[in-house]
Amino acid sequence: MLRTCVTPKGSFRVGIHRPGYRVRNLRDQDFPIPLGTLPDGTIHDNRANFPPGDVEVEHGTWIYEIANPFSFRGATFIDSGWAEARVNRPELFRVEPPAESSLRASLAGVVDSGQLETLYRNLPQSTRYDLAANSTDREELVLLARISCELLFDRADQPTGLKYKKRGRGVRPVIDDLELFETIANNPFLPDQYKVVMVLRPGTQGSSEIVGHYLKGESHIFEYLRRNSYIPWGHFAANMAHDAVRYRTSDLSSQDMQGLRHLYYQRMYVTLADKVGVEVPDEQQALTVQQLEKLRKEVLTTVARHDSHPATLWGWNFGYDFSGSGYRLHASHQMIHQQFAMVPHDVELLDGSRGMSYSCGDQIAEVIEAYKKEHGSDFFNDYISCIRENERPDNNQEAEKSLIVYADGNVMLFVPKAQVSQWELQLLVTADLQGEPVGNVLEADTEIRTSIDGAILTAQHIFAGLGVKMVTSLEFSKRIGVRNDQRLLYSFLPKLPWSMGAFSEAQQRYISGHFPEDFATACRLQMDRKHDTEAGA
Repeated sequence: MLRTCVTPKGSFRVGIHRPGYRVRNLRDQDFPIPLGTLPDGTIHDNRANFPPGDVEVEHGTWIYEIANPFSFRGATFIDSGWAEARVNRPELFRVEPPAESSLRASLAGVVDSGQLETLYRNLPQSTRYDLAANSTDREELVLLARISCELLFDRADQPTGLKYKKRGRGVRPVIDDLELFETIANNPFLPDQYKVVMVLRPGTQGSSEIVGHYLKGESHIFEYLRRNSYIPWGHFAANMAHDAVRYRTSDLSSQDMQGLRHLYYQRMYVTLADKVGVEVPDEQQALTVQQLEKLRKEVLTTVARHDSHPATLWGWNFGYDFSGSGYRLHASHQMIHQQFAMVPHDVELLDGSRGMSYSCGDQIAEVIEAYKKEHGSDFFNDYISCIRENERPDNNQEAEKSLIVYADGNVMLFVPKAQVSQWELQLLVTADLQGEPVGNVLEADTEIRTSIDGAILTAQHIFAGLGVKMVTSLEFSKRIGVRNDQRLLYSFLPKLPWSMGAFSEAQQRYISGHFPEDFATACRLQMDRKHDTEAGA
């Protein structure tokens, strides 16, 4: 049987564990130790840790087990004890903002300001890293920036550039402590002029070619080619430019998102056009929305005659963090950027034959095929029905039951019944075009793409409003030219301070402390607050 919570009945399959069991005591010795005292002086010890006989667990906490709709993503386990505490309490879904932090302010009156640079240079490395990541003091961050690298300044003592030196065949900036340098440059509280000089200007991070450009209003974006990439066929990155600094998703406008996604659509359509022999406008400039749509239709018609089925790859790591112990905790850069590539149909094997190249959307195609064989039913139609007809696992009639956060005629933003990250959101394209489900961005027309872009921005703004600092977003797309009823799906995976992932997640056992319906309620309320704020402005 296919492991999925989706059923043709239009209701999710949810398991429940009602633990009650006996544990044989195999301990042959006690180790009593006083632990401390109570307010009245009574000794508190550890006798409860050493029961005299077997342990009876009569009424353990109920645990809900929900297989992920997509079998390759494991299962989610909801602890009812934790989850019940969050029912009808959407205010609990929030990451509190960090308090203001400044060692410099703490030392005021203790250390002379002229001695600060010497003091900071002699701090333990881990302390400097913690300050670089967590300080909210602009002056302190500037001081650390000056320690981390060799900067050039104008007469007003403002940074104008970096000092460089020749290294091998290239030229490299003079950086004394790379991790300190990168962590400071990724701190939103560092003055923008320092960010620009240290990492944001084109060329400061290397010689990657700029092969695309979007400039409209206050939105300015460069498309970089990552030619020597961990993605072996190369990939592209759409980065907000040095004169459009975006370190927070709350600062991201709809125009910014349109530009970031336009560069993605444009690159995929042009790449496909070159592969299938469709003529592309030869002007060295960005395509207009109208030109893009015309090219999309021509490529879509032509690609149907080809046997090769490449796939699109799109992803977005937002949020940088670095611990004093030396562990990088998320993306390579805080500045908003998105990455994309075209995955080839196949790959050469060592024996000279050809094998299918990996694309994450292929796993969804496998689920669809297996589901069809088992139930004789369309997976995504049933999945959408399950979402729309959802019932709560706890059968609480006094609490919200909807998983849907936002929907229009083309897309649905919702909380998945089985989350692989606490607070996960998903975006599903529900629209059909020419009688077929839209399974990739080549099959999405201008209207549908606009809906996708707007829903992605909505998801990120919800996370920003809830205080989330790090989010991984990815696209599960259908192979180009394939007809299998697969729909385009996006997954948004926040990293929470108390839930970074460990051995359970490595087994694809995802532990959750809330019911998905309650998180959906919190998301809808966050949308309402943002709408009210914008209306008031």
